[in-house]
Amino acid sequence: MAFTTLRLPPYPKLVTNNRFSGIFASQFHSSALPSRLVLGSSSSCVGTLSLSINHHSSRWSSTTFTCFSQTSELSVSVDTYGNNIIGGGGREHALCYALQRSPSCDAVFCAPGNAGISTSGNATCIPDLDIFDSLAVISFCSKWGVGLVVVGPEAPLVSGLANDLVTAGIPTFGPSAEAAALEGSKDFMKTICHRYGISTAKYQTFSDASAAKQYIKEQGAPIVIKADGLAAGKGVAVATTLEEAYKAVDSMLVEGIFGSAGYRVIVEEFVEGEEASFFALVDGENAIPLESAQDYKRVGDGDTGPNTGGMGAYSPAPVLTKELQNVVMESIILPTVKGMSMEGCKFVGVLYAGLMIDKKSGLPKLIEYNVRFGDPECQVLMVRLESDLAKVLLAACRGELKGVSLKWSPGSAMVVVMASKGYPGSYEKETVIRNLEEAECVAPAVKVFHAGTAFDSDGNFIATGGRVLGITAKGRDLEEARDKAYLAVEEINWPGGFYRQDIGWRAFPQKQFSRNA
Repeated sequence: MAFTTLRLPPYPKLVTNNRFSGIFASQFHSSALPSRLVLGSSSSCVGTLSLSINHHSSRWSSTTFTCFSQTSELSVSVDTYGNNIIGGGGREHALCYALQRSPSCDAVFCAPGNAGISTSGNATCIPDLDIFDSLAVISFCSKWGVGLVVVGPEAPLVSGLANDLVTAGIPTFGPSAEAAALEGSKDFMKTICHRYGISTAKYQTFSDASAAKQYIKEQGAPIVIKADGLAAGKGVAVATTLEEAYKAVDSMLVEGIFGSAGYRVIVEEFVEGEEASFFALVDGENAIPLESAQDYKRVGDGDTGPNTGGMGAYSPAPVLTKELQNVVMESIILPTVKGMSMEGCKFVGVLYAGLMIDKKSGLPKLIEYNVRFGDPECQVLMVRLESDLAKVLLAACRGELKGVSLKWSPGSAMVVVMASKGYPGSYEKETVIRNLEEAECVAPAVKVFHAGTAFDSDGNFIATGGRVLGITAKGRDLEEARDKAYLAVEEINWPGGFYRQDIGWRAFPQKQFSRNA
């Protein structure tokens, strides 16, 4: 079992918060720890163990966070991010970063993590803890007295990991398989919207290609075709012509490019407007909002080219005014939480609403739900969060979010994603990346989050995935955050990588944003 190597001597020096240093070495004994647990995409809690798992492709890799409290209670979080990479992702690195700053946490582990996480001081990486086997996770939690598990990625949630942990008596931050269907099945999400009066784009669901094409012909283009199930962020086609729409239907329903995820498709009206990401923590009955964020899905400048997992983001998002945020909470988030409870599958975890602010009405429409933290939005949110993440997540697990509020740093944050040339298509792996330490030193409040990195035989950082780095910066305003982020990006020496040069353009007057002008 992977657990047999979980002993202090073989692992690198434990990363600890300064005021608690030394506690781990003297108190890391299973007999000294309580038998409580937490699993999720970020871990939190005073003296509890939290595990979180993330998935972003057909191949998986795990990431584990662990927090130990001053009272010897263990808090560990395990996340797995799969983007055909081995190790943790940028979202997981950001969560490690936030947990390591949490006063409730003494130490953070990441399993397996990646080269950047292991050298950042944000976590101690444990490369051989297998978190894909529920029995193995439960055994680990029992052995080490884990108190809380926070499950972050969609795939293990949809497959029922949270169910298994709860059945084993382990408190878990993350929805059950039934509740995770909000992301696992777009048809289910749409059904909930229809049943509880939540504004979303007009749609129909099809399993027959001919029927889908007939509906598309009646509706006209542009139109959107989505695989019903999980497709690693690639199951959406925005068709500008009928021919493109027919081709998308055939690729999913006839050619089966997404396997079982594409056995049904959602044909949805195209809503013109501005996208925004809205996150809320949910305890089954109550919900509290996180700060607003906006990401950039298209691979190229000016929002051109195919969709990706995200090429950058910023927070807060000016398009989501306080008034609109209240509308989102009252008309989308809270009705969903209430509806899921009435359906008999209460939602506990992170509810991530992908929104479109309708150009015609100015009102938000729900485009999709995710049941975990978004990436790259997580990076900008975690650098701005000033509240104790651990305590907040534990409150969610206990059904105690009512009355809880979050504290955020003033100003703005921006992340620019650096990806391997060719992404989201085929790309070369193991290209060398240099000057990462120098990039973090170009200006205050710059942080480089690693999504897909490893070391080569000479000790150099190398790229192992499509999206590889998230260069994140805070500033007094969005303009300063942008300038810091791009200053750091330009310091990095990576001939095999590329990045968008216009992240944040929607928030600036056109005459102000001209990086290449």
